[in-house]
Amino acid sequence: MALQEFVGAIVMEIDGREIEIVSVNPTINTGRKLVRTMNRSGNAAGFARGVTQYELRVTAVVPKDGEPIDWENIEGAKITLAPIAGGKRVSYLDCFSTQVGRQYETDNEARVDIQMNALRKVEE
Repeated sequence: MALQEFVGAIVMEIDGREIEIVSVNPTINTGRKLVRTMNRSGNAAGFARGVTQYELRVTAVVPKDGEPIDWENIEGAKITLAPIAGGKRVSYLDCFSTQVGRQYETDNEARVDIQMNALRKVEE
């Protein structure tokens, strides 16, 4: 079995400042909807296109030093998933926070859980 390379780094950028990300879970809602009609076959007629939505669940570590981050009011952030050794990068642009929660554990650092939406997805 040959070795495979996987996506290696996740970076969130807010106003030119990089934030350490522990995990990100993107969900894409295509916006397509089933079109139901009353016909003899009893089957749907097809689908209608809608607006695509990008939702992200992000977990970041809370930095001790530097200027504190206003997690609740994030607007215009950029999240990039990048392979360490090069290759295609995927960026979610114009991200904004919708929900914020915190995690405190005895064995790990303090973390913040952020639910975000993005306006665009770009493959670079």
